[in-house]
Amino acid sequence: MGASPAPGGARDTEGGRQMIVLRREIGDVLRDARQRQGRTLREVSSAARVSLGYLSEVERGQKEASSELLGSICEALDIPMSLVLREVSDRVAVAEGLLIPDTIPADFATAVLGRQNPEGTARREDLQPVG
Repeated sequence: MGASPAPGGARDTEGGRQMIVLRREIGDVLRDARQRQGRTLREVSSAARVSLGYLSEVERGQKEASSELLGSICEALDIPMSLVLREVSDRVAVAEGLLIPDTIPADFATAVLGRQNPEGTARREDLQPVG
């Protein structure tokens, strides 16, 4: 019995545990960020100086992004790499069944978003790239 796809970058294994595939999680986060900005693969691949085909494969989790390539893509998307990695980390934690906070520090949210919710924190999904 082989592995079957599960939500995100995880796959079900025979023992019922999930195997997390980081390249898929990274690709999902990058694609989500690009689509939120309303940008095409062509625009981002040109700005990141990577072929359109390779960026597409990275977004689909078929290719590993080196740290240098990830940095170029994040720069092209105008989002901090730390934010991408944090989102990936949170997705992995959820796949592992860990509870994670659904907020980010208020001062960071204010700096990035220019606003806070009534509790003084911002939801991570509210973060939008500056610019």
